Amino acid sequence: MAITGASGVQYGLRLVQCLLQADTQVLLMISRAAQVVIATETDLKLPGQSEAQGEYLSRLFNAGDDQLKVFGREQWFAPVASGSGAPGSMVVCPCSTGTLSAIACGASNNLIERAADVALKERRQLLLVPREAPYSEIHLENMLKLTRMGAVVIPASPGFYQRPGSVEDMIDFIVARILSQLGIEQTLLPRWGDELL
Repeated sequence: MAITGASGVQYGLRLVQCLLQADTQVLLMISRAAQVVIATETDLKLPGQSEAQGEYLSRLFNAGDDQLKVFGREQWFAPVASGSGAPGSMVVCPCSTGTLSAIACGASNNLIERAADVALKERRQLLLVPREAPYSEIHLENMLKLTRMGAVVIPASPGFYQRPGSVEDMIDFIVARILSQLGIEQTLLPRWGDELL
């Protein structure tokens, strides 16, 4: 999983928490821009180094031993950098439009871009959660290009048919959609029609 520098880091942090609660191992990358956004949009005091970030988030989310590993932008020996070691799924949440563009053109200038490139080349699941408004033609072209390559684009556009009562409810709406795409059981959001049964 990667958290990049788009607004909406709350989506990514909540997703990490839910994945850990589902007893999933999380290999996490946090871009430098995301660290700035985390400091701006939350009260978290995330350390600067990846190892310390992993320890901090593991404590915050009560993760099990070795359940959460955080990798830096140039840790090229991380499992996610190679098709022989990468997991079956990758989520970029939120996905900045700069990251979206880099993935669409195969830039691979840092570990996040390389991990996404690996997911595409190995035909593994890649979920991208852009948070931008409005979208330019470039953004839309990149999303179309990536969708044609097999990626799934899930814009951070919460629905309101569940009548959310808080910002957290709106965050959980998107996180629930991501978890469902990953095939992970979730109780954040009832399936459509369940409340009618």
